[in-house]
Amino acid sequence: MRWFLALSLAGAAHAFELSSLLPFLKPSSHPTPATAGPHTVAIIGAGAAGSSAAFWISKAKERYGLDIEVDVYDKESYIGGRSTVVYPYNDTSMNPIELGASIFVKVNKNLWRASEEFNLARKDFEDGDSEMGIWDGEKFLLTMGGNGFFSGWWSTVKVLWRYGYSSPTKTQTLVKQMIDRFVELYTPESPRWSTISDLADAFQWSDMVSQTTAEYLDSNGVSKRFSRELVEAATRVNYGQNLDEIHALEGFCSMAASGASGIRDGNYLIFENFLNRSGADVFLKTPVRSISRDGDSWAVQIDKGTVTYDSVIIAAPFHSTGISFPPSLSSQVPKQPYVRLHVTLLATTAPHPNPALFSLPSHYRVPTTILTSAEGIRNGGKAPEFNSLSYHGLVKDGVAPKEWVVKLFSEERLSDEWLNSLFDGQVGWVLRKEWDAYPKLPPTTTFPPVKLGNGMYYVNAFEPFISTMETETIAARNIVDLLLQEQLNSGICGPPRIESTEAGTQQPLKPATSGADFVLGFDC
Repeated sequence: MRWFLALSLAGAAHAFELSSLLPFLKPSSHPTPATAGPHTVAIIGAGAAGSSAAFWISKAKERYGLDIEVDVYDKESYIGGRSTVVYPYNDTSMNPIELGASIFVKVNKNLWRASEEFNLARKDFEDGDSEMGIWDGEKFLLTMGGNGFFSGWWSTVKVLWRYGYSSPTKTQTLVKQMIDRFVELYTPESPRWSTISDLADAFQWSDMVSQTTAEYLDSNGVSKRFSRELVEAATRVNYGQNLDEIHALEGFCSMAASGASGIRDGNYLIFENFLNRSGADVFLKTPVRSISRDGDSWAVQIDKGTVTYDSVIIAAPFHSTGISFPPSLSSQVPKQPYVRLHVTLLATTAPHPNPALFSLPSHYRVPTTILTSAEGIRNGGKAPEFNSLSYHGLVKDGVAPKEWVVKLFSEERLSDEWLNSLFDGQVGWVLRKEWDAYPKLPPTTTFPPVKLGNGMYYVNAFEPFISTMETETIAARNIVDLLLQEQLNSGICGPPRIESTEAGTQQPLKPATSGADFVLGFDC
């Protein structure tokens, strides 16, 4: 039941694609208007999409000597966008906790490769001793995990007893098929797309994005008990959406979390390294007020004036930027609804939650990772008080008494009184954040355009398709490739190279390096 264990860890470790207002870096000096000569690019947003876009451009400059200059703007005071850390008690000597996006996996080859090239130490989120339960608001539908071989064996038996063998196996096969397709995005043969629908068609994913995860699993013979309990636990913890609300492609991404890892000192370090190594000029605490057409260029207005660019990459949610766009641009991008989420971080000396709040005997050890299902609500029962609860390690290693960090996600604010009851009065530091955490992802057949105009590109058009840190870097790579082809007759790996065969036909040359370790963009 390796797959099931990986799923439970997705809930334990994934802290989601969020944003923060915590200052990490000071803003640079303001830019001066671009002069004739190099092709100039403005990137709006310094998160996963914007920082990787600058990095992909630098790769092309390094390989082919392209004359191109990049400025990156962000209204916040730090690099990382939806990935940032906080410290318990605001004490930087304590272990950092991801407030935003927490995990990536080995098949996320851009982030994995970046962590290795930048010498960033990873930490493993997979803990074979963790206990996991699925709560429906009134009772635990399933509990598993704990210490020792017997506990792991017994957990497997419980899963098989409740769900049988067929549904977990069918689901695992479907997820693997999706992953096998996904990793083609890193190969030399990866499709380049000008619309998201093109990619959906190329990968035969159109059916998945046009159905809910519930509908898709039902049609593939997966039992409702398994999908509405265990699979829904993953969609609720990772995207705050129920199985009958979220499209199947994103639902499957919720379950593809085997080998979950993160950067020990914060995933934002990947994005800082992307920008530091890109050679781009970065302007933090510099909101862009408007973007408009200025002849053949784009006029980017900031508080200190207007700067013109040959190309612009929007690398942030379009309608959340606060930028004034011409109607010819803004009319192309429909407003994207978001899940409003309450995030609660706290420190507690309680080794597990209070069993009384779960109507359990006082001697019962409540799981330290609790995922939830909406199946009880659908049957007229009580709603769970939270979407997920997970213990995230010690506040500080080697300190007695032990104190753990706990992360909760909920649709409503969790009161101090309720938190104290949950942890038997043993609550210290508490941090709350309420925000639009991630896009709502209902079934769809239409997506925002990747290209909004000549020299104007939109990375986050990819988000209604798949919303993760990794796919932001993939979408940015595709847009940079598109920009370089259209504006400079080049690409991240240069213009297509063609060889002639003995039969007189032509075909693309294979890259100099390939194989399992090949990662398109990093390699050519």
